Amino acid sequence: MTCVCSCSPGTAQESRGGPGAGAAEPFSDGAEPSYSTDFEVHRNWLAITHSLPVSRWYYEATSEWTLDYPPFFAWFEYTLSHIAKVFDPEMLNIQNLNYASPRTVLFQRFSVIFTDVLFIYSVYECCKCIEGKKAGKELTEKPTFILSVLLLWNFGLLIVDHIHFQYNGFLFGLMLLSVARLFQKRHLEGAFLFAILLHFKHIYLYVAPAYGIYLLRSYCFTADKPDGSVTWSSFSFLRLIALGFIVCFVSALSLGPFIAMNQLPQVISRLFPFKRGLCHAYWAPNFWALYNALDKMLCIIGLKYNLLDPKKIAKASMTSGLVQQFQHVVLPSVTPLATLICTVIAMLPSIFCLWFKPQGPRGFLRCLIVCALSSFMFGWHVHEKAILLAILPMSLLSVGKPQDAAIYLLLTTTGHYSLFPLLFTAPEFPIKVLLMLLFTVYSFSSLKTLFRKEKLLNWMETIYLVGLGPLEICCELVFPFTPWKLKYPFIPLFLTSVYCAAGITYAWFRLSVSMLPGPAVSKAKLQ
Repeated sequence: MTCVCSCSPGTAQESRGGPGAGAAEPFSDGAEPSYSTDFEVHRNWLAITHSLPVSRWYYEATSEWTLDYPPFFAWFEYTLSHIAKVFDPEMLNIQNLNYASPRTVLFQRFSVIFTDVLFIYSVYECCKCIEGKKAGKELTEKPTFILSVLLLWNFGLLIVDHIHFQYNGFLFGLMLLSVARLFQKRHLEGAFLFAILLHFKHIYLYVAPAYGIYLLRSYCFTADKPDGSVTWSSFSFLRLIALGFIVCFVSALSLGPFIAMNQLPQVISRLFPFKRGLCHAYWAPNFWALYNALDKMLCIIGLKYNLLDPKKIAKASMTSGLVQQFQHVVLPSVTPLATLICTVIAMLPSIFCLWFKPQGPRGFLRCLIVCALSSFMFGWHVHEKAILLAILPMSLLSVGKPQDAAIYLLLTTTGHYSLFPLLFTAPEFPIKVLLMLLFTVYSFSSLKTLFRKEKLLNWMETIYLVGLGPLEICCELVFPFTPWKLKYPFIPLFLTSVYCAAGITYAWFRLSVSMLPGPAVSKAKLQ
């Protein structure tokens, strides 16, 4: 359980693909285009699962990009590999490191697009859970239409999956479909889908507390008292057994073969590596980015006024992208246990509210987002891409209440901008800027139309979001031409991380406060 919140599940891959982590290493000679490291990661996993027996999947280490996702994802790669050999059998050769033939690129990209079919279906199911009380006359003003666009054309998911390269679409599809099933009171089906999801990608352990508490409170207990508190005599042991059977059955399918081969410890060691440091080479914009920045500032002040001994300070920089382990200079160094404690404390208020003051499926969804965002804020070695775990489900709340729409705009705009370092080459610059502008303009205009009589953002929030523009100009257009580029190459990532961390922390605080029970007045109701 320690790993659930203190270690970013999937870190062995999630730590790859950003600046400082070989994100744009060429896959062949200099004349060929370059791809994200995650592109090679998944090609290597295709080769491992296709060429080796199951007993060697989690031991193979020819490439540094070893298999470190749960077994269901390994079997997913195994299935894809049988289609991949039709395109180019050479991509399935383990020794062909950094292999990226045109046919390989075509297959990899097409496979992501094809698996997005599940995501599209899940969006359809989520839209069915929306009941517009005051839908606009025009189709484009209806909450269901706005929600479908916010999900299907999400900027972050688009660049992470289809430009950078990953398979998050169908995984988020599983999560959203399980959420929809809970809204539809199909609890066992929702639990089954989430159990499957956990064995595809274990980063979703972040939101497991919300699922566990909600299913126990709303499914295993069948009645409430007039004041909303639980009726203990209504507990259904049979329902608890049904949930337990689902968890055990899915876990047995996934881990059973490896338990039989006495390889479970090896699988676990691959899934939860603790040897990496507190932060990724590019700090995810969370609490620890602010903590690191404060330590950095205190160190500079201490050196300037001779309060610190320069000889006792490590010369390696947290922001160089080359260091995984780092000891703070002034502030106490952070351990995985400390991050676990902070994450649990951040989650507890929303979990208590979900148990003692249940607000139905909407309360569950809000708790799920708080758990995801708390894990992002305080987790160990969190990657910036994990912000999507909060952004996508937040879309469902954004069309319900103006307060949630405001939080969504803050979280989404800041979180999406924090993904910019994933695409850092010159040709990608206009693409990412244009795509984000299009999505952001639509998000603001559509939600403002939906809540015409409400002011979504105050002046301070507006100024903060507008500040992202000058920050991008400074980092991308001004800094490269300054003499600081060679001496302080980390400054653009430093500024991006710290600035975005401030906004995401603020959004997390507002969302956590919104979990507290109060009067709910909404334009659209999530049933």
